[in-house]
Amino acid sequence: MRMWRTPAALAGAVTLGLAGLGLAVANEGRGPAAVDSARMAAQEKDGTDWLHDGRTYSAQRYSPLTQIDAGNVSKLGIAWYDDLDTFRGVEATPIYADGVLYNILPWNITIAYDARTGKRLWTYDPKVPREYGRYACCEPVSRGLAMWKGKIIIATLDGRLIALDAATGKPVWTTQTFDHDMPYSITGAPRVFDGKVVVGQSGGDLGVRGFVGAWDAETGKKLWKFFLAPNPTGKPDGEASDSIMPMVEKTWSDGMWKQLGGGANPWDSIGYDPALNMVYVGTGNGSPLAWHHRSGGKGDNLFICSIVALDATSGKYKWHYQMVPQEDWDYTCTQSIITADLRIKGKTRQVLMQAPKNGFFYVLDRRTGQFISAEKIAPVNWASGIDPKTGRPNINPAAHFGTDPVLVMPSPGGAHNWFPMAYSPRTKLAYLPTYEWGMVYALDPDFKPKPFRSNGGWGGYTGDALKKRAALQAEANKSEKAFLTAWDPVAQKAVWKVPLPRHGNGGVMVTASDLVFEGTTKQTFAAFDARNGKVLWEMPVQSAPVGGAITYMLDGVQYVAVNAGWGGGAAQIERGAGTELPRAAARLLVFKVGGNLQLPPIKPEEKAPEPPRSSASEATIARGAVLYAQTCQVCHGQQAMGGVKDLRKMTAETHGKFNDIVLKGLYAEKGMANFSDLLKPDEVEAIHAYLIARAQEDWGQKSDGTGPH
Repeated sequence: MRMWRTPAALAGAVTLGLAGLGLAVANEGRGPAAVDSARMAAQEKDGTDWLHDGRTYSAQRYSPLTQIDAGNVSKLGIAWYDDLDTFRGVEATPIYADGVLYNILPWNITIAYDARTGKRLWTYDPKVPREYGRYACCEPVSRGLAMWKGKIIIATLDGRLIALDAATGKPVWTTQTFDHDMPYSITGAPRVFDGKVVVGQSGGDLGVRGFVGAWDAETGKKLWKFFLAPNPTGKPDGEASDSIMPMVEKTWSDGMWKQLGGGANPWDSIGYDPALNMVYVGTGNGSPLAWHHRSGGKGDNLFICSIVALDATSGKYKWHYQMVPQEDWDYTCTQSIITADLRIKGKTRQVLMQAPKNGFFYVLDRRTGQFISAEKIAPVNWASGIDPKTGRPNINPAAHFGTDPVLVMPSPGGAHNWFPMAYSPRTKLAYLPTYEWGMVYALDPDFKPKPFRSNGGWGGYTGDALKKRAALQAEANKSEKAFLTAWDPVAQKAVWKVPLPRHGNGGVMVTASDLVFEGTTKQTFAAFDARNGKVLWEMPVQSAPVGGAITYMLDGVQYVAVNAGWGGGAAQIERGAGTELPRAAARLLVFKVGGNLQLPPIKPEEKAPEPPRSSASEATIARGAVLYAQTCQVCHGQQAMGGVKDLRKMTAETHGKFNDIVLKGLYAEKGMANFSDLLKPDEVEAIHAYLIARAQEDWGQKSDGTGPH
């Protein structure tokens, strides 16, 4: 059964709004999405709405609602759902106010729903040029949207901030946040903090300089901008970051960052404390990724993998704390930033909590940035621990790899990635998906930086280095594990863990009835007892819900909503491992006690076609493997296994068009951009030869890796 669908032909337009439907919005005389500072403050105790990405400015993803509890959660069922017509990853946390639920899909298509029935009220497509999919490391996803004083605010992949009229879906204002001379993109949710839209951007892997900015939520006017890596020219930028840049520059040495911007992109979580008037910015990895190439193996490289606190009004620097100085492993500190007041050693502390990729759970003083504590949430060997006096990691020198492959834990997938974390002030525990895995690193001694291309600087993909890499990676794969973890941030230890099958388990939401909700890679949505981890309810939903869930109260009924849309970086890892399960297209699912809708069956997957024969030399195939890793791997998976499109499964027709697809943009409308600026025809032929060889290796294999080929 399909609930309230807008035809694909209408997806590019704004469709019928609230007024046209005559919808009586239960909003106590307010217009739709009438959110201001006073209403945000009331959310601390009022769980009726979900007005902000993390529900409140604390971003705890905690709801005070209790109607759904341990006694009736087993009776949860689907109240309504909407098919989203995409197999791309749907990573957004929806938001809700005044009887209307707002959601955002890949390519930033935005939809408003009657939250009682699921009827689409309007749809807005910002018409993001599909070639911008090339700049998104892990699909053209969006992790959320914001609302303020009757406006729904979105940040598009191509860098626009757009305010939409919440009643009609029509644009009110539009602002471009960056120029297109470098491969910037936006995949994180915009946040509105007391009338200021704060948003970062992505692109560090492709060679850009990170920054965060604030714009006026009423007009779209730029308020301030703060760069997170130094200016390669050494000149002032005329921005809020200028005063701190002399200190930042001292932490960098000569290297390829001057050609690739340095990175430190704030591509996801950004926090806020209204009482302190501070914005907390989590920053990303370096560009290029390898410290040796980026900065000559010298310097801490601020503000890579840090939290930077800024004055919310002016954007001026307040303090910073760097989790990973000398960052070398694609670790990011863009994961959930949660604020809370914790009782530590007999004293109430105003803290900030984060569990970034690097495997440690951090507690910092959010007023000063003072380090309070950090402990490992997963196996870690890049550092032995964090110095309790300085807050600086004790880095393992062997983890700074050379051309000889080295196994480092965690992997770039992180012990905890972007999947939202939650915190319950009742149980005083944080809840987060955790992942135990390592990856093999080695330097590419012949690395040449090039903007718009993935700039890892990593090597070891041929010859004896490849053999050692494969053996070490096989060792790491044996220890791969995933969990939902309940973590005590005061005692800095796990209270309970629930094993889950693979990386990519979804964002977490917790309620005052001590229920923890999470989507799992078992393709289920589940509720756990927040005190002990017991599974209280679990429903198969035909895809893995990776985004954060929300809950709201309407007409005296508590609902829970989540997007079930497997995709993004975790999906690429799974596809690359050959373990992806059959799945349905993405859906928005809304549950209530007594809901009884059933999902239609999944369509069977078609068998992969037999690949063409290869006539290329081994040298050409090896060259194609290197070019593929540099240019294609970020979207299509390591060793051409999976990705957004599994290139081992190309049809004969696609093989025939291969050069035109890559060099002429034949499939640009599908997100496959023209790569003629990066690749020459002979290089494309080598990549094609490699893909044919990979298809021949794997064609006909069973799921256990055996088979005639």
